Amino acid sequence: MNDRVLITYATKHGATAEIAEKIGQVLGQAGLRADVMSVERVTDLTPYQAVVLGSAVYIGQWRKEAVKFLTTHEAMLAVRPLWLFSSGPTGEGDPAELLQGWRFPEAQKAIIERIQPRDVAVFHGEIDVEDLNLLEKWVSKNVKAPLGDFRDWEAITAWAVAIAEALQPRE
Repeated sequence: MNDRVLITYATKHGATAEIAEKIGQVLGQAGLRADVMSVERVTDLTPYQAVVLGSAVYIGQWRKEAVKFLTTHEAMLAVRPLWLFSSGPTGEGDPAELLQGWRFPEAQKAIIERIQPRDVAVFHGEIDVEDLNLLEKWVSKNVKAPLGDFRDWEAITAWAVAIAEALQPRE
């Protein structure tokens, strides 16, 4: 049985990578071989039985590297179990509601519908003012973006556990 799972991500400041690492840790604890790497490092999906793809969200859009990964690997993703997650909204409340019910970028709706992921999750993100450049600081201030780490590690862990359970062999 192939028990390798790719957890791949597109991040700018590292918060999405940390979510991917946590998912990989949970899958590893469940007995799966989880490879966690940025989308830029992925060249071949053949070794993997399943894929988890995550992207940071900026101004309602996924990182361009995540979009490129989707389009480049569409055929392979369509024939594997796939889970998608977005990381980005900060503040209190349901992260999807903070994005006005948005679960993935409208620009990628057609390809995501063709690929048919098993699940799509939206997780709170993190804005660390120390990591921001001058433009990002200005934008964050002007849109009154809540600063800080709003990631819900319990929700992320629960989602990863559900993925691990879905990938366990049926008896």
